[in-house]
Amino acid sequence: MSRLLDHLQRQLESSRRLLEIVLSQSAAIRRQDVETVLASLGDVQAEMAYRARLEGEREQILRSAAAAKGVSPEDVDLETILEDVPAAEAAQARALSAELLGLVTEVGRVHEQNRIVLRQELTFLDHLMRVLSGTPQAGYSPTGWTSVPQSLNVVDARV
Repeated sequence: MSRLLDHLQRQLESSRRLLEIVLSQSAAIRRQDVETVLASLGDVQAEMAYRARLEGEREQILRSAAAAKGVSPEDVDLETILEDVPAAEAAQARALSAELLGLVTEVGRVHEQNRIVLRQELTFLDHLMRVLSGTPQAGYSPTGWTSVPQSLNVVDARV
């Protein structure tokens, strides 16, 4: 059981670090601090590599529990693992798991907001570069709707 609790604790620590990184990234995006935004991308990649190792550890925990219960790993969840565990340890595992779920949800929310704001910034930059360069942009003209080939984008706003 201590293996599971240790694993959940490491997952929580990693999720807290990841949340701190994406919140810092969010502030840097708002300040338009390009260097910090780029540095945070490296931090995210490093943390995601660590989380991949944690995921391998989680899969091993699930396989071990599945073997002990005589079921397939896909049929094992936290409650299956906690069936024969003392109540205090089971409660601690459930609390850690719930906190982990909340952190992962918050990281996803902030990350998605960052993606949206970055996309808006890049779209604005693309528009600004078009105006400065005199490159035509799609829109209405006196004779109706005009379009511009997509290959004229100065900045690729896809993230």
